[in-house]
Amino acid sequence: MSVESLWFDSSRCFVDNEWIAPVNHQYLELYNPSDGSVLCQIARGDSDDVDIAVESASRALNGIWGRTSALERGRILHRMGELVLEKTEQLARIESLDVGKPLTQARADAVALARYLEFYGGAVDKIHGQTIPYLDGYTVYTLREPHGIAGHIIPWNYPMQIIGRSVGAALAMGNVSVLKPAEEACLTALAFADIARQAGLPPGVLNVIPGLGAEAGAALASHPSVNHLSFTGSVGVGKLIQASAADNIVPVTLELGGKSPQLVFADADIDAALPFLVNAGIQNAGQTCSASSRILVHRSVYEQVVDKMAARYTSLRVGPALDDLDVGPLISARQRAIVQSFMDKGDDLTVAARAQVNDQLPGNGFYVSPVLFSDVSANHPLAHEEIFGPVQVIMPFDNDDEAIAIANGTRYGLVASLWTQNGARQMRLARRLRSGQVFINNYGAGGGVELPFGGSGHSGHGREKGFEALYGFSTLKTVAAKHD
Repeated sequence: MSVESLWFDSSRCFVDNEWIAPVNHQYLELYNPSDGSVLCQIARGDSDDVDIAVESASRALNGIWGRTSALERGRILHRMGELVLEKTEQLARIESLDVGKPLTQARADAVALARYLEFYGGAVDKIHGQTIPYLDGYTVYTLREPHGIAGHIIPWNYPMQIIGRSVGAALAMGNVSVLKPAEEACLTALAFADIARQAGLPPGVLNVIPGLGAEAGAALASHPSVNHLSFTGSVGVGKLIQASAADNIVPVTLELGGKSPQLVFADADIDAALPFLVNAGIQNAGQTCSASSRILVHRSVYEQVVDKMAARYTSLRVGPALDDLDVGPLISARQRAIVQSFMDKGDDLTVAARAQVNDQLPGNGFYVSPVLFSDVSANHPLAHEEIFGPVQVIMPFDNDDEAIAIANGTRYGLVASLWTQNGARQMRLARRLRSGQVFINNYGAGGGVELPFGGSGHSGHGREKGFEALYGFSTLKTVAAKHD
């Protein structure tokens, strides 16, 4: 697929179920990470476009969407999911061209987007309030109501998945949404908007404003009519989003960075663990908030794990996204420079293995060679700073307490994994790990749209996925009726 064959206008904003030119008639170039070529132009929306989108959302909230039953909202979400599945291959190829991820990974993202819509479509009419025993002569009950206008600022690494878990949950609870996708990769966000229109989502319920974060993103985050903000991205930008939300006293869900560890104990099934140890670090070229960039291994099996991981690294295939190999390019030249600067900090470390990048790859593509560093100390920058690239470090430990100290020794707390057959250790250490998700003898549980996701510390706060996301996109009202 080439961008010429897109069924929507990639150079426009999506407002009120219409494709409209940005108010300032300015545009940005979108690049193909695999070869550095220009894919197309996108709108450079700004505060004027955000104002128009928020006005459209407000009309829908106070009009047709505000009167739409939970049952009908669920049916629309189901239809959206069905259309996503019908367009899985198209969406996957768009995402591969736009983000640089291998086709297999992009297909999985499209299927996950459909699954989010299916899940929230089925859950929406099952969110109940409570009746509360109270004083004689009173009947007290609670209601779950939408916040109103939800602002979503999403990153470039997993547009489809994050749209599903954020916008899908917001719409299910009766909110209306204004979405600002990342300027580096926004095509599937625009495609999704058109799919939503085709599925019968009323005008104004979902609006998409592409543009720069400092312009469109900042305008959305600070808009006085926005009632809830969700942001996935860097810690630095997350702080700015939270500050903007604080000015307007608006709740915010932040999913930020990670430095997620996998802990491998002496009794682990190493062969079963091996694919997870490597794949969780190099998926999407390591550009994943929940990437497993730290591997902690009991000293008695340390050399064995290093050797097995090194062998797997040397077999990795790196290439253009549409070639569907193990690792694609990074998103941009800027991101490649950032990752390379981290790799340079490892000059004093032992390189256990480095994947080979084919000399025949497009010269202007944003490729780096995945690297595995061993014998890394816990205070080394590569052991506690988020890299957001295909770089992993292996560190030995001698006992459970040391393993937990190393695992909890960063400012992040998003995901962690334990590999051990000892049931008591599994339960004990799962409680001690400072992490929003803990996986035992697996990593990621296949994505799990039903599983609440979010972090602590600099990984953010609030929860996405599952029923917790629906609670987060709603506010609780207490009604106390005196009838005597």
